[in-house]
Order: sequence, then structure tokens, then C-alpha cells
Amino acid sequence: MEITIGVRDIPREITIESPLSADELRETVQAALNAGTTLELDDENGTQVLVPASSLGYVRLGAEIPRRVGFGV
Repeated sequence: MEITIGVRDIPREITIESPLSADELRETVQAALNAGTTLELDDENGTQVLVPASSLGYVRLGAEIPRRVGFGV
């Protein structure tokens, strides 16, 4: 699933591909916001993204439709 994170006072977005479902991502983001801690996410390549919850502008979750690959699609 594609996740786009907007950080306050930063013009560029952070975009990652996560193996988590939409529900798992919502719970992770909500837990970080409620606790006032750091949002920690891992992408499919093993890269870790850490964003302080107080700096989050928005988190946009993409559709859970698997990407199609190939010419006959």
C-alpha cells in the first residue's frame, strides 16, 4: 500500500510502499498521535521512516489494490 506523509513546514512529501494493511496503518498512526511519540514505518525494501507525531501534517493511504505488472494488463 502506498503511504504519503506530509510533514509540517516541509514542502516535500514522504512517499513509501508499506506491506501493512490500511487498518494496521490507521492503528499505527493513531497510536503515535495519541501517545505523542514518533511514527515509525518500514517500507517494502526495509527502509525505516521516523516522523515525530507532533510534526505530522497528514497521512494519506493509497488503495489496497495490488499493482499490475506486464504488457497484457
